[in-house]
Amino acid sequence: MPPENLLGEPPETLLPADPAAESTDDADPDAAARANPASSLVWARLAERALADGRDVEAYAFARTGYHRGLDALRRNGWRGHGPIPWAHEPNRGFLRAMAALATASERIGDIEEADRCRQFLRDSTAEGYRELIGD
Repeated sequence: MPPENLLGEPPETLLPADPAAESTDDADPDAAARANPASSLVWARLAERALADGRDVEAYAFARTGYHRGLDALRRNGWRGHGPIPWAHEPNRGFLRAMAALATASERIGDIEEADRCRQFLRDSTAEGYRELIGD
């Protein structure tokens, strides 16, 4: 029997509702970014749109912004650098989508180490989100 972890696992981090979530994916993404620059979700949408259009360098920049905005939000909400960030909690999805987009954009521009790191971080944060976003 493996030894018991007496420190336990960190609690799930649950972000507050994102005001940008009310806009649809079809909304003007530039206007959404101007209205909600701290939202990981708007940056993830911009990155996903750029990836779909083959604008990989732009996608990387958008995804990197969403990723860092998400890290800021996670830290403000008690995250200490590790632990679950559940996909099932809708407000977490902007950050998780930005991280997945960053993995894809990184791979496309040739930064394989960053792509692998982002995928591992996503897998460690949420198995469900990893399956949904990456599919492996």
